[in-house]
Formats: sequence, C-alpha cells, structure tokens
Amino acid sequence: MPYWLMKSEPDEFSIHDLQRLGQARWDGVRNYQARNFLRSMLAGEQLFFYHSSCPEPGIAGIARIIAPAYADPTALDPHSHYFDSKASSEKNPWSAVDVAFVKAFSRVIPLAELKAQSALLELPLVHKGSRLSVMPVSAEQWAAILALSER
Repeated sequence: MPYWLMKSEPDEFSIHDLQRLGQARWDGVRNYQARNFLRSMLAGEQLFFYHSSCPEPGIAGIARIIAPAYADPTALDPHSHYFDSKASSEKNPWSAVDVAFVKAFSRVIPLAELKAQSALLELPLVHKGSRLSVMPVSAEQWAAILALSER
C-alpha cells in the first residue's frame, strides 16, 4: 500500500486542526504533479502530515485517506483563495481528497533532521528546491520516519 506526505501551512490547517475535526477535505492543491498524486490515492492509505512555511517546518503526525479524489469545489468558489477562473463544473482540473486524523507526534520532526537521514536521501522533500505539496513515500522511508517519531 502506498504512503504519502502532504504539506499544509499550520496557520491555515494543522495536524491539531485535523485532530479537533476528526476528518476534513484536503483541497487547494494547484500543481498538476501533486494533483496527479491525489488522484492516485486510495481509501485506507496513510500520509505524513507536514507543517510547511512556518518557523519549524517538519512532520507533525499521520493521517489516513478516507475518500478517493474528487473534483475540488474550491476551484469553483469565487470567494475561495483557491478559485480558478478557468475551471467549470463540467471541466474542473483540480482534485481534493478526504482525510482523517490518525496521530499527532509528540514533537515535530524538523526538516533538518529529515535531511540528515541517509534512508531519506531519495525523498523529494529533502531535495533543495523541492516545493511539491503532495508526494509519495516508500515503505522504507515511512519506516525510517516512524522511527524518528519515536525518539
């Protein structure tokens, strides 16, 4: 079963927001490669919840996909920050998935610590200039990150 990493700015939506809600729609992805990853997700697959664009970016916990990809309604909402004037109800190029809270880590695993792990050298997150908000994580990388979360 594939694993994933998905980024969110904690000021907008954090692991603690997901914990409070229990489940939520993951929307607003406006990169075609990241969108294609969303479209390949299946219910039951797990993801690392990554806090980005904050004082200490890093992995904050785990969530689970509970519904496969569907048309992202924020693309059609003119009041949404993620509105896309080229999208229509007949042709919406953007996707969203539903996720559920699994676990918040006792600490955020900082990006610097992730970059220092030889087991994570191939993870796109640790590559300079990587800005992809949704990415696959191999089983080996998943296990290495889980081990870091238990330190």
